[in-house]
Amino acid sequence: MTPEKIEALFTRESGEFLFARWGRPIVPIVFGVEDETLRTVKGAFEAVVALAGHKMAETDPELGANCMVFFFLDWQELLEVPDLDRLIPDLGPLVERLVAADANQYRIFRFEEDGSIRAAFVFLKMDRELSEVPAETLALSQVVQTIILWSDSAFRAQSPLAVAGETTILRPEIAALIRAAYDPVLPGTAQDPSHALRLFARLELPQ
Repeated sequence: MTPEKIEALFTRESGEFLFARWGRPIVPIVFGVEDETLRTVKGAFEAVVALAGHKMAETDPELGANCMVFFFLDWQELLEVPDLDRLIPDLGPLVERLVAADANQYRIFRFEEDGSIRAAFVFLKMDRELSEVPAETLALSQVVQTIILWSDSAFRAQSPLAVAGETTILRPEIAALIRAAYDPVLPGTAQDPSHALRLFARLELPQ
């Protein structure tokens, strides 16, 4: 992991560098799954939040839940979720774009006035591809991609996860970067690429 690789993980396709982490405790809620999968997803949140040194809570005083994860079979189902169009303006056109792109996942973030993450919405259309992914792997992957605002192309070439024996784990360098990102000395958001150097200086990689 080099400063250049870290910078690339937060540089959007538009060329803009943008880093953000959560500014408030994370309160996840999961829709569309059975209790066993619900426990798996919440367990992934607990593990990644603990890794980051951040906090979770039972409720958000302003939003109730601030990290919503939706599992469904068809994008059109989102249009039937009560009040979701109030939380996500232009929901109809968004669904049309996702259907046209044959997408199976999408994440939306909302931000505090200071630029840190305020809320996140994770949408997972359980097509054949996602349905073949073990629940633990899918949950860990989504939580990792929600704990920080990564670039829109950060993990296209390589997953944030790796296989160790029969277990899927978070790649050590990505785990170290998440820990560094939540260093309380660092700001909750940054738009200057030099922030990659500050993250690099705080990496604690296993020897």
